[in-house]
Amino acid sequence: MSLHSAARVGVIVPSGNAAAEPEIAELMRPTANVHTARFPQLPGQGLRERLDTYNEILPQVLSTFGKLALDAAVVACSGSHYLLDPQGDRRLCDQLGDSAGYPVTSSTLATLDTCADLGITDLVLVSPYEPWLTELSRSYWEQAGLKVARVLPIQAGERFSPYDVTTEDLVRQVEAANIADDAALLFTGTGMFTFDALQTLGTGNDRVLLTSNICSARWAYKHTGAPAGVTSQPWQLNRLAVQAAGRTA
Repeated sequence: MSLHSAARVGVIVPSGNAAAEPEIAELMRPTANVHTARFPQLPGQGLRERLDTYNEILPQVLSTFGKLALDAAVVACSGSHYLLDPQGDRRLCDQLGDSAGYPVTSSTLATLDTCADLGITDLVLVSPYEPWLTELSRSYWEQAGLKVARVLPIQAGERFSPYDVTTEDLVRQVEAANIADDAALLFTGTGMFTFDALQTLGTGNDRVLLTSNICSARWAYKHTGAPAGVTSQPWQLNRLAVQAAGRTA
């Protein structure tokens, strides 16, 4: 498939998020091109205030794609959408899609879509967020009808900072938690790099390992009509990407 004829997927990310673009693009290559818009920097605002502002200015940020003919768009910022209940999240994204003329979703709604398609009702929530935001995340999933059997907080050193969690941090803390080999794990947060860690954590077991970015890419496949691609990543991630796309590996 040529670059010109590939589907076009818009991704909206916070200004400091380095993970969402490369991970979603890797999962979608070569059948779709990923185009990005960023939320502006908001000096002087704390995290909670910044997330509230993201929801307020989201229509303006989406409009910066201008005349670029997108086939679909994903808001790759889970934290701001945890401030909305699932119904409010869906209402906002539906309004954005109606205005834009193409489907729009959040990474949180894309995750719910993946869980519904795969029949996942119970999950272990793996969260790099500050405790108050992790609690909002847990509440969001439970309001949507999922059972959060366990919450596993992930730290970067001694602090909660999704952008700074290393592969070693993530693998060490998940392995230390002794999670069942057949559990479904949701790694929340689009800004936490996960691909290298998933290869280790998914080897030798039957765990379902889902991330915000995998679910976002899977939703984009469904709503652009693009055939699911084969990533250049090793087998384990390939299996996850194909499974998350609703296909049989």
